[in-house]
Amino acid sequence: MQKLLFLCTGNYYRSRFAEHLFNHLAVKAGLDWQADSRALALERGVNNVGPISPYAIAQLELLGITIAENERLPMSASDADFATADRAIALDESEHRPLMGDRYPQWEAAVEYWLVHDVDITPATTALTEIEKRIRQLVAELA
Repeated sequence: MQKLLFLCTGNYYRSRFAEHLFNHLAVKAGLDWQADSRALALERGVNNVGPISPYAIAQLELLGITIAENERLPMSASDADFATADRAIALDESEHRPLMGDRYPQWEAAVEYWLVHDVDITPATTALTEIEKRIRQLVAELA
């Protein structure tokens, strides 16, 4: 099983949506891949309530994907996460490349960067639709 790692700032919204959507679509496509997700700056999510963003939950439900009652809380990235990932994707280059450079410089060049801003810049429906499009392209590429 190959491992895909999605990264965002708080591991609450974008990366969690990407993780769940990718895993759902990968199973349907019969891919030998599994996604996980982590935070690059977990402390910036002090106002996040619960394990996953209501925006992510709502969009996943629209796509027929249900989140488990015992969903884990957001988690910080570690060197082990990067070392065991076959591929890593940070969801917003402008926000996440500087965090990678500051906190995980040895892994910065190994990460692929997309450009999907957080809700303070891009409305959730727009951002999650863009992530969905990119995930569907990724699944097709890996199939």
